[in-house]
Amino acid sequence: MIEKRPFGTLPDGRAVTEYLLSNKNGMRVGILDFGGTIKELYVPDRNGKSARVVQGFDSLDDYRNDGGYLGALIGRCCNRIKKGKFTLEGKDYQLFCNHLGNSLHGGKEGFGQKLWLAEPVDGEEPELHLSYVSHDGEEGYPGTLSVKVTYKLLAENALSIHYTAVTDETTLCNLTNHTYFNLGGYDSGTVYSQILWVDADRFLPSDETYLPTGKIVPVEGTPFDFRVAKPIGRDLDPKNPYMLYAGGYDHYLFFTEDKSNQMRLRAYLYDPASGRKMEVYTNQPGLQVYSANMLDNPDRPLSGNLPQKVGIGLCMETAKPIDAINNPSFGSVTLHSGELYDYQTIYRFSVE
Repeated sequence: MIEKRPFGTLPDGRAVTEYLLSNKNGMRVGILDFGGTIKELYVPDRNGKSARVVQGFDSLDDYRNDGGYLGALIGRCCNRIKKGKFTLEGKDYQLFCNHLGNSLHGGKEGFGQKLWLAEPVDGEEPELHLSYVSHDGEEGYPGTLSVKVTYKLLAENALSIHYTAVTDETTLCNLTNHTYFNLGGYDSGTVYSQILWVDADRFLPSDETYLPTGKIVPVEGTPFDFRVAKPIGRDLDPKNPYMLYAGGYDHYLFFTEDKSNQMRLRAYLYDPASGRKMEVYTNQPGLQVYSANMLDNPDRPLSGNLPQKVGIGLCMETAKPIDAINNPSFGSVTLHSGELYDYQTIYRFSVE
């Protein structure tokens, strides 16, 4: 089932709508056409009690002005690009730099600040098709990129996000979603006691501007080894040399190598208190784990007037690596004319 609700008006007069998708099992998700934002997500615990398990805001103004990318679709190229510079087919490009001298999450606005064209498709497994055309030169990127993102609420209490894109000339494309999950309930405190498992054997250390140093390091013997599930907070130490600049987890982890490019279970998050579990299936090569180290704006409370607080959510951003365009050993984020960008991530919820 799909329900539509008005969610404010942009300064130019365009209306913003929230689409509420629900299934027979009591799971429901609210998605804005502004930014393709996951505004709310309700799933039951082991006793059947439903709770909101993502962080969000109650007003459009907060989403427009906070800067935390809560629940937003991220593009044209997620994460950071060093000094906003890259070279493509012999030509140099300069992007808008919006964080510590680098381009972050698409630049000045990025896809999370755009109004997407929405097409709801009702049914037992409701879908929301979102489309956006990023024209040649937007934020400094070459080529016109046509993007389609499909949110689908599956019957088995799972949310699928399917990203596709095509371009008319060579450009960069690396899309993700920036939802802050808290399986204990959005107002239950930090996620540090929740259990995280990630099928990743390497990670990218970062410098003082959160950019990768260029090295790819084995996770063994570091706080980034989640191959055996452990509480998020167990090895979280801002004084650790690998976390010194980020103040916690804000790093890219490479999944254990799999050249099949098939959808696989790659991570899960589990809350012992509620019994909620979220499995992450994807065909991306890795994910950014972010422990909400900068969610600390005292002037912009979250939904229900909940104060922002470091650690009250965990982002699991499936994507290709940070600044890959300037580090060829990381893999390619280049999309050519005639190619199809095609990736999917499924967040599957259950209880234990």
